[in-house]
Amino acid sequence: VMKIDNGPLLCGWYSTIEYLAEGPRAQSGERRQLRLLPGGREDRAEARRLTDWCHGKLYREVTRELLLEKVYPMLRGGGGAPDADVLRTVRANLRYHLSYIGFLAYQRNWLAGDEASLADLAAAAQLSVMDYLGEVSWDQYPAAKDWYGRIKSRPSVRDVLADRVPGLPAPPAY
Repeated sequence: VMKIDNGPLLCGWYSTIEYLAEGPRAQSGERRQLRLLPGGREDRAEARRLTDWCHGKLYREVTRELLLEKVYPMLRGGGGAPDADVLRTVRANLRYHLSYIGFLAYQRNWLAGDEASLADLAAAAQLSVMDYLGEVSWDQYPAAKDWYGRIKSRPSVRDVLADRVPGLPAPPAY
């Protein structure tokens, strides 16, 4: 849910990002804003495809399962170790997804093309969770690591990276 000052109350990730993507462009003399869906029609379609892949397949196969196994039980006061079989499957899925992100990052300037887009933010949001939980072996995916470093270095991402989960410290490299 996102409340816009003097504007609408937006619910759901899709309606929120489409609203933001259609927002006003920077005026001349202002700082350049990130256009969430830059480029031509095909470029915008690719950014939407990758965003859907991140919020769908990547989330279902990796992020959600890591949260269910490693974070939510701790936050609920539950105990017990994560299910090793689930973690093995999730880590195999993560390797597949990181390989794909690395392939895209190697082939293009940004995941969906020449400019940073919503696809980069969607992938970074998912990877940030995995990175925070210490699940990413970045050295095995140098193109993905370089791309993620560029995303993390953006001033708009700093506040997000400062977030912490009580009782679950981030790894030193996070």
